[in-house]
Amino acid sequence: VISKQIWQAVGLPTARYVTVKKTELSSTHYAEILTQLGGVVMVKPVSEGSSIGMAKVDNAEALMRATNTAFGFDEQVLIEQYITGNEFTVAIVNGKTYPSIRMRTPHVFYDYDAKYKDSTTEYFCPSGLDEQQERHVQALALQAFFALKGEGWGRIDLMQDQHGHFFLLESNTVPGMTTTSLVPKAAKQAGVSFQQLVREILAETL
Repeated sequence: VISKQIWQAVGLPTARYVTVKKTELSSTHYAEILTQLGGVVMVKPVSEGSSIGMAKVDNAEALMRATNTAFGFDEQVLIEQYITGNEFTVAIVNGKTYPSIRMRTPHVFYDYDAKYKDSTTEYFCPSGLDEQQERHVQALALQAFFALKGEGWGRIDLMQDQHGHFFLLESNTVPGMTTTSLVPKAAKQAGVSFQQLVREILAETL
């Protein structure tokens, strides 16, 4: 939530949202929130990661159930406008970006199982963006990273809506670093081996 507040303050695009606490909600609030955010939303525990506790919902009853589930992971919950479109991630290492990656899954969204368990998730690098869009998304990722005082390395996740506009989702300050993780995939596309990538991160850290 603080990331989104900072991005909004410096004029960077992120999906509309509200945050709620359990004591603040009544049955009428769910329908009001849905209307306010366009009718379809993502529910996210504020302090979780890896899509744990998340759900996509489009009616008040489902929103109430999803919010109650999310409260099992965090005392505060983020309810965010759902962006229909492609999901991208941009890796940043020592102030430079690697080629963007586009993720595609048959799941309702890129959830925990899609990330870690399901072999049907596809990763595209190059991501399919044209040259102008690729430059734009890399510049946007750098702005988002530095706005949060990011250092060393990380990843910025984004959505592109059906009109081609990009919206920031989150910053990953400790991305996965196995040989099949996203940062190494992007580095490989840029001609950087896994061993070179590890050395570069360690050198900057030290």
